[in-house]
Amino acid sequence: MKKLGYIILILGAISMLLPFIYMFCLSFMTDLQIFSGNVSFFPAPFTIGNYKYVLTSSDILKYFMNSMFVAIATTIGQVIISAMAGYAFARYKFKYGEFLFILVLVSMMIPPQVNIVPLFFIMKQFKWIDTYQALIVPGLFGGFGVFMMRQWFKSMPEDMESSAKIDGCNGFEVFYKIALPLALPALVTLAIFTFITTWNSFMWPLIVTNSDAMRTLPLALANFKGSFREITDWGALCAYSVICSIPVIIVFLAGRKYFINDILSGGIKE
Repeated sequence: MKKLGYIILILGAISMLLPFIYMFCLSFMTDLQIFSGNVSFFPAPFTIGNYKYVLTSSDILKYFMNSMFVAIATTIGQVIISAMAGYAFARYKFKYGEFLFILVLVSMMIPPQVNIVPLFFIMKQFKWIDTYQALIVPGLFGGFGVFMMRQWFKSMPEDMESSAKIDGCNGFEVFYKIALPLALPALVTLAIFTFITTWNSFMWPLIVTNSDAMRTLPLALANFKGSFREITDWGALCAYSVICSIPVIIVFLAGRKYFINDILSGGIKE
């Protein structure tokens, strides 16, 4: 049974990686190779013309920087807010604390599409339409992040924190000197989830941005695809998609050690 499980996992991994690998290979092929009818993972001849075309025919660097700024700012903000809120729910007893935490859980059950209209009108009232504030501020709070950090802090022993308080540390010093370093795997995991979600966001940027200057990379990719009138340049489109995927892959690879440790330690605690 164990071998069967490994086989299923390997087949599942291949089924998810194969399309991306083929897309990567297509980005180095000419149109003649792509439409030749022969499926090949080895471009011959090898060409970087598609990447040159993407970089010179569109403002992809501007869209890339927009997405990077929004994703990094949202990730940092949500990690900080979720860590502080999660620690407060886990360690402090205050009036209506349980009720507020239930509201956080309820917010996780509401489909994001339901919030789009009221959020749009709030952004309009603040005159934030077509600004970075509209792209960043709504993503700073996430019920999942607060819940995950609260559960992590609840599972941590309080001995070290109690010792720090005896040594004269106040509540905030205990939080950032003791609790936060111990919660690094959970913080990195939340950061990875938040960055990927924000980077891939399409619907919200589409609604709250009007100008080309505020466009993010997913919107630019859709616009680039729509720019082909009669024949789609699949090589250039694959090259554009590969560029869009690079930051997500780098972020996951950079944090995978902490991400894996978080899952394993969570399993041990249970």
